[in-house]
Amino acid sequence: MNIAIVGTGYVGLVSGACFAEMGIDVVCVDIDSDKINRLRNGEIPIYEPGLEEMVRRNVEAGRLHFTTSLPEVLSNVEVVFSAVGTPPDEDGSADLQYVLDVAREFGRNIDRYTLLVTKSTVPVGTAAKVREAIKAELQKRGVDVDFDVASNPEFLKEGAAIKDFMSPDRVVVGTESEQARKVMERLYRPFMVVSDRMIFTDIPSAEMIKYAANSMLATRISFMNDIANLCELVGADVNMVRKGIGSDTRIGKKFLYPGCGYGGSCFPKDVKALIKSASQAGYDMRVLRAVEEVNAAQKEVLFKKLLRHFNGDIKGRRVALWGLAFKPETDDMREAPSLILINRLKEAGATVRVFDPVAMEECRRRLGDTVEYASDMYDAVVDADALLLVTEWKQFRMPSLPVLKRTMRCPLIIDGRNIYDPEYLREAGFTYDKIG
Repeated sequence: MNIAIVGTGYVGLVSGACFAEMGIDVVCVDIDSDKINRLRNGEIPIYEPGLEEMVRRNVEAGRLHFTTSLPEVLSNVEVVFSAVGTPPDEDGSADLQYVLDVAREFGRNIDRYTLLVTKSTVPVGTAAKVREAIKAELQKRGVDVDFDVASNPEFLKEGAAIKDFMSPDRVVVGTESEQARKVMERLYRPFMVVSDRMIFTDIPSAEMIKYAANSMLATRISFMNDIANLCELVGADVNMVRKGIGSDTRIGKKFLYPGCGYGGSCFPKDVKALIKSASQAGYDMRVLRAVEEVNAAQKEVLFKKLLRHFNGDIKGRRVALWGLAFKPETDDMREAPSLILINRLKEAGATVRVFDPVAMEECRRRLGDTVEYASDMYDAVVDADALLLVTEWKQFRMPSLPVLKRTMRCPLIIDGRNIYDPEYLREAGFTYDKIG
């Protein structure tokens, strides 16, 4: 089976590599010629565990190809996936220009039945716009070529994307025809050997499922952060509260960990887009607006805690940050809490020294020389007045406390992810603060 995937960002590249791993012939298409050349040379533009090896293996096997031209491959493929970006507009709505550009190019060049599948996260109703864009191009050509559109939202967690794709807990497909359904069943059959986890829906429902899923997870995070903040005020321990409510099978344990706010490419964008879509339909998503407000406030928590420890004045203080990416196992800093924190620290006159296992280059790209870059986690804390744990990378979980004690000017640790044992740190002579 031959397919094309338009867009070599996070979703497109992971999807292409995983489909190729299952024996499917895949052409990844991107208008960025420099990125395509780099991919052909084995250079991976994003960090995702296992992805570089998988891409190289399938390129060498002749199953994974890269090009800048969709028209030159359309006659050889049965399915085209649209995995281009849908960045938020200023009003929070999803920008569909790239999705519709793909649809128009598809309509200008197909010459036989082909299925166009939207994998990008898009608002309900996008498939209808895609269909109309294709029809308009066919009418301009004066031809009548059969085609279908479908929706196949991705559910990939950064840092575990390959596992999520190769062993999905569900594959959601929205279709309007039996022919499209059969094509998608055949495409995903290799991933369903153990059990059939395909969910077929109408297209609007498939489009809504992705937004609803991410918004629910974001809601759980903001809910627990709200509970954590209340715990601090009333003297409760949020970790005990989390365990107590997570043991309720109706609630479960996942996404109940308090922290310094969520970020990344999905939750902030998708929550905003769903709020905007609802507004356009005449409905106010009051719960999700509160989710956003709580998350924005939570990104200020570590800074406010630091101020309290220094009586509101940190001018001239040296502050070490462990973690820059919005979560472990990625270099993604989009909407990362670290960016808000660094900005607040600089505004207050502090010197900021940072370390992250993989996101240092991304930080340099974003912030330049406005922060100091450490060579390792211990270099970051030399002469530091405080250490702020922002991202819970595994290598940060068991630091050498004697080394920290010797190298820090003040033994203050503020834990933004609640990964340390408070009693153990305090017995070692540290001042320790956490969330909730």
